Amino acid sequence: MDNTIYFYTGTGNSLWTAKNLARHLGSTELIPMVSQNEVIGSSAAERIGLIFPVHMWGLPLRVIDFVRRLVTDPAKYYFALAVNAGQVAATLIQLQKMMQEKGADLSAGFSICMPSNYIPWGGAIAEEKQQERFAASLNKIEAAAEIIRAKEIRAPEKGPSLQNVFLSAFYKMGSPRIPGMDKSFWADAKCTGCKICEKICPTKNIVLAEGKPAWQHHCEQCLACIQWCPEEAIQYGKSTKTKKRYHHPAIKLPEMLAFNASSKS
Repeated sequence: MDNTIYFYTGTGNSLWTAKNLARHLGSTELIPMVSQNEVIGSSAAERIGLIFPVHMWGLPLRVIDFVRRLVTDPAKYYFALAVNAGQVAATLIQLQKMMQEKGADLSAGFSICMPSNYIPWGGAIAEEKQQERFAASLNKIEAAAEIIRAKEIRAPEKGPSLQNVFLSAFYKMGSPRIPGMDKSFWADAKCTGCKICEKICPTKNIVLAEGKPAWQHHCEQCLACIQWCPEEAIQYGKSTKTKKRYHHPAIKLPEMLAFNASSKS
């Protein structure tokens, strides 16, 4: 394979992005980011990519852990696509610094704007608006593929400076609290005990207790549990009961379960 793409996904946006980029690049292996203690060996591919969602205007905890364990090679071409709902902030700059600390360069970093899955702040946008974002993202992915294939050096994309300062500060304060933020999840009477939430969680953070999901406080806030629940029985706080769920319409549950099973610790 000429390319290796490591990806992390909760509701399918990043997986869809990875699949489409792989289609344009050709000769690409897709590998889910694992959550384990082992070192991630250097890929034999000449181009190595990371595709992931933006969490709280920064790198997801899983991505930080993954990069720390990744064996880098300064001769390789590294690239990244940060999937977000319109505010990539300084996420790719954060990744660039991490790569530099490991003796490698982030040769290119792209912001991919997709529908938001963060239901505590709002339900799914209208399907027409979703399709507009998908179409724009496909164009961006195709353009990124040309740059990556040519191994061009591009500065990582970022948001406006003042916004980055504020949002980066929020990220630094808030990210340590993420594992315990699952205290706000709960299951209502519609829950059938189907175990999809338990299986879809990439961190094994959910176990069924007396037929109901119980969260174990090592959450990553990927929102997979609430967005993939077939009965819409999982809630977050008091505001999600009437909010429309979202996961990428082109990504199906069996595919997500297969990838998440291979990415669990």
